[in-house]
Amino acid sequence: ERQHVPLKTYKSNMKDIISLTRSSFDEDINIILITPPPVCHEGRLRHQKDLYKEEATGKLERTLELSGKYAEGAKEVANEMGLPILDLWTKMQQHAPSSSTGKSSWRDFLSDGLHLSASGNKFVGESLIEIIDQILPELSVKPCPTTGGINSSSMCAGVKRIGPWHDEIDHKKPKKAFDAEGA
Repeated sequence: ERQHVPLKTYKSNMKDIISLTRSSFDEDINIILITPPPVCHEGRLRHQKDLYKEEATGKLERTLELSGKYAEGAKEVANEMGLPILDLWTKMQQHAPSSSTGKSSWRDFLSDGLHLSASGNKFVGESLIEIIDQILPELSVKPCPTTGGINSSSMCAGVKRIGPWHDEIDHKKPKKAFDAEGA
């Protein structure tokens, strides 16, 4: 209850954040909304037992159904405001097969049934790269032509360079790299 925000307020807050972002930066700023992830009931109950031991209530404070309603609310806001959305709630559940098959499950993307695990964070990052590549190709980072990696030789036509790369900074004279023309 202490962290619960009613769905109507959640949607209103999202609109306010989008409006504030646009007014603070630029009306044409690129914004991608992300739905909340799904909730894994088993993970939440296990976390509760680990945290509260014998005082655990066994009652869920978050549910898959409720997180789905908030995901739908985020999609409604994105549609209303003309913004792209990464539907994490659906994409996570469709990504990995059931754990009953012995393979990884979408539940592995959540450390405690609610918050992202390391593999969940990786999944979100990769999913964001996919959506950026699809809808904002000018912001897509192109790997270094020599190494194939993402590093200071990578290119992104849509992002203005405003400073030096880390490997262009002399640790003994760091100010020099920032004073350089074109950095």
